[in-house]
Amino acid sequence: MVDIASPNPHRSGSRAYARLGSEPAWTPSAPANSGQAAAGPTTVTLDKIGDFLELDFGRLFVWLRNGLLLSTVLAGTGAVAGGAYAVLSKPRYTVTTDIMIDPSNLQVVEGDLFSQPGQVDSQLLIAGSKLRVLTSRNVLARVVQDLNLVDDPEFVDRSAPLFALPFGGAASESEDDPEVTALRALSERVSTKADEKSFVASLQVSAEDTGKAIAISDGIVEAFRGELAEAEADGASRAAASLDSRLDELKADVQAAEERVEQFRRENNLAASSDGQLVSTQTMSALNTQVVDAQAKLIAAQTNYDSLVAAGSDANPSVGNTTSLQALRDRAGALQQQLLAQSMTLGPRHPTIVGLNAELGAVQTQIASEVDRAVAAAKTALDEAQANLAALTAQTANLTSAVFTDNDLQVQLRELERDAASKTAIYESFLSRARQITEREQIDTTNVRVISTAVPPAGRSWPPRTVLVIGMGAFAGLALGMMVAVAVGIWRDMRRPPVPRDAR
Repeated sequence: MVDIASPNPHRSGSRAYARLGSEPAWTPSAPANSGQAAAGPTTVTLDKIGDFLELDFGRLFVWLRNGLLLSTVLAGTGAVAGGAYAVLSKPRYTVTTDIMIDPSNLQVVEGDLFSQPGQVDSQLLIAGSKLRVLTSRNVLARVVQDLNLVDDPEFVDRSAPLFALPFGGAASESEDDPEVTALRALSERVSTKADEKSFVASLQVSAEDTGKAIAISDGIVEAFRGELAEAEADGASRAAASLDSRLDELKADVQAAEERVEQFRRENNLAASSDGQLVSTQTMSALNTQVVDAQAKLIAAQTNYDSLVAAGSDANPSVGNTTSLQALRDRAGALQQQLLAQSMTLGPRHPTIVGLNAELGAVQTQIASEVDRAVAAAKTALDEAQANLAALTAQTANLTSAVFTDNDLQVQLRELERDAASKTAIYESFLSRARQITEREQIDTTNVRVISTAVPPAGRSWPPRTVLVIGMGAFAGLALGMMVAVAVGIWRDMRRPPVPRDAR
């Protein structure tokens, strides 16, 4: 009914829509002052829009009540559709594998090619980079090949028609490639989640079967380890190849430097002994030793000669047959004693005395001869010592200039040898490092451990439980019915004729 008796000129939304719902439709027989502004029963006016903007919950409930049947039907339809989807759709199971990705590799080789991370920021970056490798295309491609996912209908549906591009375009070759299709499908079923307080990451893999999901998860972990090991081996291989290419140049430099050393030795006759010293230097050292020995012998010979000359017949030579001389002196002493003893009883002309004197003279003559021979021998030894020392001195003087010249040349030789030694050391260092890095390719130092293996889940991850899907379908249908009821109510109210001004 129309609220005519209301003294308040303000129009509320509830009264306006009450009038719209209770007033009879306006006809041409109504008073002129009550419908002059009407344009017909199907015209939407500004007054209707104003009344619509003053909507209250009372009118909203009226619309919902009018659309209750539709909402109920749509809710039932949604529940049935949700239940059918939950029952007929292919289930998907998700398994989780916890992996600890240590940014520090195993230190199995001293002075490893790859340095160990120091600060926390660098460790986080390295761990994040390794985690990104876990779901990279290289790793997933390994899994596709190892598990032959190309022949799995879950990942490559060969019965489905080829994807047609819009605007009449043709599909590219990559979209027709089963491996690319399987790789794309696998990437959609794999996800990772990193723990912010540790180096532990969770790998989640979804598949239509729990066994397949676990197999894929294990395959991804193995492929991840293999990819990290291959990356390190590839880096070591490139480093070894670079060293090998450099080794040829270093080897040529070492050979050239050693040839320059030997050529310099040949050109300047700088022969070296086994201990590395020059022959001229060793000869000079030996010659100096001989000179010292010759001087000592000369002194000894001079002393012996002087003593023999000074002692005369009483000399006791250090050279010669000293045994016979001593025997002669003993014989002379014995004869002297006999002569003295006989002289006390016999006269000087006695034959015995004469015989003893003659025998004593002969012995003394032999002693003098022996002493003369000893003096002559000492003189000869002295002359030989003097001549030997003179020869050695002259030879030393001649060799000294050659040694000085060789020493000057040896300064240049040592410079060439240092150059050759430095190049040899560098070459040997590079050669040893290249062999070490070559062997390093065979060692896997990645420190990745699985701390929680994938196990069959308690239930499917998609779709949710049937009861939940039915409830969600019913709720979606009810919400759709309510929105349709509100829209129909608004449309009907806005199509009704306006209320006359004086009736408000």
